[in-house]
Amino acid sequence: MAAHRVRRAPNLRAITSPDPVELAPGVIVLPAPCTQRRPGRDLTEAMAAPTPDGCLRIGLGHGAIADFSGEEGAAGIIAPDRAQRCGLDYLALGDWHGRMEVNAATWYSGTPEADGFKHSAACCALLVTLDGTARVRPVETGSMGWQTVTLDLLPGDDPLARLDGALPLPMMRRNLLVRLVATGRLPLSDRAALDAAAQAAAPDFGWFGHDLSGLATEARPDDLDGIDRAGALRQAAEALLAEAGDGDRSAAERAVAASALSRLYALAQEVGA
Repeated sequence: MAAHRVRRAPNLRAITSPDPVELAPGVIVLPAPCTQRRPGRDLTEAMAAPTPDGCLRIGLGHGAIADFSGEEGAAGIIAPDRAQRCGLDYLALGDWHGRMEVNAATWYSGTPEADGFKHSAACCALLVTLDGTARVRPVETGSMGWQTVTLDLLPGDDPLARLDGALPLPMMRRNLLVRLVATGRLPLSDRAALDAAAQAAAPDFGWFGHDLSGLATEARPDDLDGIDRAGALRQAAEALLAEAGDGDRSAAERAVAASALSRLYALAQEVGA
């Protein structure tokens, strides 16, 4: 079987050891490559390695500077002042998928393209200038935007106007992935209208999802009359309304009931139109 040749850019180099690397004359990279997912120690300690006088010392590492488990002194956490401790002109870190400035000489660049809703800042590469101090300028690289749109609604609000004001203009939607989250409470008719408007807007976006599970439903007698005044449909509507407001049920069950009631109302309006 013929061997496959892997093509790579001529300036791309895989660094697999902590040995200093001369990137250019007078520019030394002090790497701390990952040895495993949780190495159990701060690998960036190796960046204290000596280099010739007058060289730029650039650290390159991967890992967290904070432990989110709440444990004190967790092993493997990178010292936030590593650049100062090791005399680095700049410390470039990976692991955190969002761009983050730790201090003037230490940054997480983030990812060149977003991969989730967690980080709202535009995805960038960092253009770093070292001339005695580190000057960092983000250069946008991402082509897709991820946004979470939140609406907190109450009876009397115009949910369609609120939605229209919160979403970007139509010509800006194609490359956006949007998650709409609505909370509060609305009359049944307004909730159904919001649900329908969200579904109508969805094709404009690269991806669009809407979550109305946190939106309580208020139904007046005339709202249920809009479904049916009697018979099986009316009984189904009353049962769903009772389930949506039943505190003994789980939040997920109440959300399903409220969504079903809203959909039943919308279907009834379409049939009656």
